[in-house]
Amino acid sequence: MKYEAKTFDIPDLKGISSLSINEHLKLYQGYVKHVNHIREELEQVNDSYAKSEMMRRLGFEFGGMRNHEYYFAQFEGGAKELSEGRLSKMLAKQWGSMEKFTEHFKSVAMTRGVGWAMLYFDRQSDQLVSAWVDEQHFGHLADLDIVLGIDMWEHSYMLDYPPSEKSKYIEAVFENLNWEVVENRM
Repeated sequence: MKYEAKTFDIPDLKGISSLSINEHLKLYQGYVKHVNHIREELEQVNDSYAKSEMMRRLGFEFGGMRNHEYYFAQFEGGAKELSEGRLSKMLAKQWGSMEKFTEHFKSVAMTRGVGWAMLYFDRQSDQLVSAWVDEQHFGHLADLDIVLGIDMWEHSYMLDYPPSEKSKYIEAVFENLNWEVVENRM
């Protein structure tokens, strides 16, 4: 079964240009294409070394595909405030306030290198966990659900901001989040 690239209804965003989003969507479509390509080729490869390297690459491409699906979906429908529901209460309980969580998560996003700032929900302990994921796949936390993800590869912001101003991109992400989508992931 082949994966299909999803489409996203993303309105004009504050601080993130349509050009940036459109180019970023093309990159996402490339991840989907490469996941399908690797899966097809794996069926025909007999060399164990080549097969293991293709499996390693599949993790990268698949992570890129899924991470971007979370990323783009949280902009659909435009910016919406976080309700006083379960997520809001958990953020306040764990970080003290929404403002303190935002400050914390922005610092995670400022990690040097390429990767993702991720907020997960741990169903086993009923708590939120933040983490940095290198590239697309190194460091994902096992058995946790992604709640919020910020793409921190340069392709996410370079058309709008130079690397020295990536904090402005992070601000723009928070300004455009549809918290209803984020909260529904719980």
